[in-house]
Amino acid sequence: MVMFSYVARDPATGKKVEGSMQADSEKTVSQILKQQGYALLEANVEESSGFFNFLKGRVKSKDKVIFSRQLSTLINAGLPLVQSLRSVLNQTDNKKMQSVLTDVIGNVEGGKSFAECLKEHPRVFDQVFVSLVLAGEASGTLDVALDRIANQQEKDAEIASKVRGAMVYPIIVLLVMVAVVTFMLVSVLPQVQELYRGLPGAKLPFVTRMLLSVSHFVTSYWWAIIGAILVLIFFTTKWARTLGGKQVIDTAKLKMWPIAPLFTKMYMARFSRTGGTLVASGVPLIQVLDITGKAINNVHVEASILHAAEKVKGGKALSDALQGDPNFLDLVPNMLKIGEDSGALEKMLEKTADYYEKEVDNQIKAISTIIEPLLMIVLGVVAIVIISAILLPIYGLVGQNLGGR
Repeated sequence: MVMFSYVARDPATGKKVEGSMQADSEKTVSQILKQQGYALLEANVEESSGFFNFLKGRVKSKDKVIFSRQLSTLINAGLPLVQSLRSVLNQTDNKKMQSVLTDVIGNVEGGKSFAECLKEHPRVFDQVFVSLVLAGEASGTLDVALDRIANQQEKDAEIASKVRGAMVYPIIVLLVMVAVVTFMLVSVLPQVQELYRGLPGAKLPFVTRMLLSVSHFVTSYWWAIIGAILVLIFFTTKWARTLGGKQVIDTAKLKMWPIAPLFTKMYMARFSRTGGTLVASGVPLIQVLDITGKAINNVHVEASILHAAEKVKGGKALSDALQGDPNFLDLVPNMLKIGEDSGALEKMLEKTADYYEKEVDNQIKAISTIIEPLLMIVLGVVAIVIISAILLPIYGLVGQNLGGR
């Protein structure tokens, strides 16, 4: 059940009536209003508002995988599409997904194809999803197409999760380090300064004076620092969404050590997995390249794929079109060549995807091995500076007392 807002007309008076009700679909809203003596003019699913509701209303990859698996199983068992969708709807907990499925069911009942209905929700169902469903509907193998979608989404989510996991550890360590340093600057160092007040001829060490200057700046202008950080995050996020920002960031992903090998292999795995899934479903090769390019999420790799698509339109084989491209590793066109010669392109793409997914795992382990000692060095340097700034003045006081005796 989801909440609908509706506009209806009273046939007796001609007046419009507005309201809201919970129902399974727009058709149910119409039937309920008809029983009450009204004619439905318009019905819309009420969207959640507010930041926390937005977070609750997001459709995660896991939700889409479960949806694809359940729907594939039900259709394979011989249930009609609408009945299968209603069954999945009743088992779905995600409010946003419920809203989307309710709209999809209503449109399917209205005569639209399943793929057309999914296409109306691009934030939930991307072009890969829609294209695979379209191919499945055309070939009468919708259950197989949905199963392939679930497999492909699981692999994508697994790789993304591993990459995020590799970044979590260093980020947590850096945040803890910043918190500890900030505490030492604003709480401990000022107390050391108090020990020296009033002592004739006493002079704080250079390291302590330097950090005290930083401490005074932080305590006096903390509001400006926080404001500057928020403004920087805001404008950086805006810039990252522009074409220029994407080009710079995507170039860094392909060129910057030590993340370049990781992202390059991840893109090869994504290209091979998505392309293999689409080819196996019977999607035409030019359309496969167009969809895969958008799914890669890197403007430079996408440009290489679209450039290859133009060559394929001109009669070249895909392996020849990608050969020598700086954004593609040599194994990809070599495997494509074998697949083209043997007539098993989708199998070669799947094997390539399997290989690069394992390589991504190895690359993540390699990066973790590099990052950990680097973090230890940074932490050691910071610790030495902080300890020196605190202990040197104390040793100075002890030396003065012993010298005075």
